[in-house]
Amino acid sequence: MSETQLTAERVQELSEDDLHALCEATDAAILDGGGFGWVNPQGLKTLSRYFQGVMLVPERQLFVARHDGVIVGSAQLVRPPRNNEAQAMAASLMHFHIAPYARRFGLGRKLLDEIVQCARAMGYQLLNLDVRETQDRAIALFRRAGFEQWGTHPGYAIVGGRLVRGHYFVMRLQEQSRVVHQVSEENSRSDAGVVGASARPLTLYPAIDLKDGACVRLRRGEMDDATIYSDDPGAQARQWCAAGFRWLHVVDLNGAFAGRSANVDAVRRIVANATTPVQLGGGLRDMEGIAAWLEAGVTRVILGSVAVKNPELVREACRAFPGRIVAGIDARGGQVATEGWAEVSDMQATELGLRMQDAGVAAIIFTEISRDGMLEGLDLEQTAQLARTVSIPVIASGGVGSLDHLAALKRVAQDTPGIEGVVVGRALYDGRISPHEALEVLA
Repeated sequence: MSETQLTAERVQELSEDDLHALCEATDAAILDGGGFGWVNPQGLKTLSRYFQGVMLVPERQLFVARHDGVIVGSAQLVRPPRNNEAQAMAASLMHFHIAPYARRFGLGRKLLDEIVQCARAMGYQLLNLDVRETQDRAIALFRRAGFEQWGTHPGYAIVGGRLVRGHYFVMRLQEQSRVVHQVSEENSRSDAGVVGASARPLTLYPAIDLKDGACVRLRRGEMDDATIYSDDPGAQARQWCAAGFRWLHVVDLNGAFAGRSANVDAVRRIVANATTPVQLGGGLRDMEGIAAWLEAGVTRVILGSVAVKNPELVREACRAFPGRIVAGIDARGGQVATEGWAEVSDMQATELGLRMQDAGVAAIIFTEISRDGMLEGLDLEQTAQLARTVSIPVIASGGVGSLDHLAALKRVAQDTPGIEGVVVGRALYDGRISPHEALEVLA
């Protein structure tokens, strides 16, 4: 007998079978008394239109839970609108449900963890939700996961002619990232245990670097020293998603040197084929380009050279797209490099990190250029120094060549909670590190 497959993921498109399964699960949850504002089942036609509409709303991200590949539940991560600058630090979790026939497998916790990780990685500080008091299982799940109840609405809903109270919960994401509630499949149905920062998982971002439409890796950032690994960026995206990675890290190398997006078709193929969030850097120097890629399906954009040369643009972008702007700080010997690493400034990486934090970026990706592509290990000292200097997440990059290098980063991260993840490129393509083993080391 084959092992049951239980998964949770963000979806950016739905097949006909997926849509039918999602509607069936939703109606089942409505009949059971929870998950949506509806109190009566809506049927396939109405729910199909609803979910097709959800997919078109930029502020909403749809997450699904699957049992052996079939959708059995969903939830939505809702970002604040652009005109709500005062609450730009908070996202909302809505319409969370698992169909009654798919419960007791731990899928609710798996779906919830996926959403929380995505919201945290996008830089949100708070995740809000509200729920009817009658949804006992959901309330217990949220509490086990670390949500705190802060209020109750006495007239939250009317169900069956009866007034029902509603409870309001919040999770502090950036504080929570330092103490993670981890639950086994069995314990997700009972009491959850709490573990300390030593078990805090790190996110692995597989790199897809694009040059002339192909997936390549550079050595020390030199465009003339590139190794081609794939001429099909879309297929590479599918491969990394299937391997279990929860993010894709994409860099338009031609764009970084040219100062404008160059590998447009390749990036579009990646976004179309990815089932995980995508962050994109390289050549993004104006609001028009930033907005275009975010509207095209990219989850976060990485601003590098412009962070040094036009910090006001970074501030404007962070105000317009809260939680979706990341600063890429590339350094050579501690000094910030720009223009596709072709120029080195007098600014220290830590100084730029503080400026970017003040500008409102969601995270910082730190790369030591002299190590990038050399497989000799990360610059742990500089990475930790930056993570201790700023209070936003820091993602390490440049030099990972073995599982030992990842294990070393994990050890440093135990004492430096600001380190959130790591970008890995050449070692994955060369087969020096297998995706499964890498994810196990960082878990």
